Amino acid sequence: MSAPSSAAPARGRRRAPVTPRSRRRVDPVFYLFLLPSLALFTVAITVPAVIGFAYSFTNSIGFGDFEWIGVRNYIALFRDEGILSAYAFTLGFALVTVIVVNAIAYLLALALTSSIRFKTALRTIYVIPMVISGIIIAYVFQFLFSNSLPAIGQAMGIETLSTSILANPDLAWLSVVFVTAWQAIPGTMLIYIAGLLTIPGEVYEAAAIDGAGSTRRLWNITLPLTAGYIVINTILGFKGFLNAYDIIVGLTNGGPGVSTRSIAMAIFNGFSGGDYAYQMANAAIFFLITVVIALLQLRLTRGKAGFGS
Repeated sequence: MSAPSSAAPARGRRRAPVTPRSRRRVDPVFYLFLLPSLALFTVAITVPAVIGFAYSFTNSIGFGDFEWIGVRNYIALFRDEGILSAYAFTLGFALVTVIVVNAIAYLLALALTSSIRFKTALRTIYVIPMVISGIIIAYVFQFLFSNSLPAIGQAMGIETLSTSILANPDLAWLSVVFVTAWQAIPGTMLIYIAGLLTIPGEVYEAAAIDGAGSTRRLWNITLPLTAGYIVINTILGFKGFLNAYDIIVGLTNGGPGVSTRSIAMAIFNGFSGGDYAYQMANAAIFFLITVVIALLQLRLTRGKAGFGS
């Protein structure tokens, strides 16, 4: 008679209950490390935001006495043509810029992940605009648009470019789009490069064997497999361009007139111009818009290309 196997489980022994992940006890030390960041965020962000939101229901000019006036500031915002034009410019500028940036960045990413020479050096060169301050870039391009470009336009007989486009209310916005895109393209391109490098080479080899050309591989393989990265760049880019400020200040300062004034400029200028409570109401509305876009981003990017849950 053979002895019972030692590998056999002992009778009557109970297995330890499996604890659900959500019920696991969190080590208090984690909360201890979280506390400094939470306190700093609360003091520097949350408390000022709540106080500012409260001031939006007053007639405060930023100091001194004030009175509670209810929602009059919010009603006045929807009747203010200057504020409405700033929203129109900001939304239109953000939409056009995000399309230009993503289109050019995607094409550059395709080129820099293909079999071309010096692609590593080219990647380094293309990233340079991303590390330069926006205000410095704006002042450099302001000189180019005000001096170099008109000189070229006069030499070539192009009447539209013979004068500075920064002084043209119909063309000044193009300069803002151009300079903003020039700085934003490298960061967007890097994300696209990361996405393109995740596509297995075997997929392209199989498609080539089946007779798929480069255009068909782009539409049927590359674009679908990088759709998540396109969504990420589109949403993040749009949110970032809504906050445009430094490049516009250095390039046009909101002019000519108020043709290139963004929402961020209107808010900051109002703080120093005696419209503190009024612009706090404007900031509250602008905050709600960015929250809606952030929620849209979370919904669209969930489960896309490894992003989200």
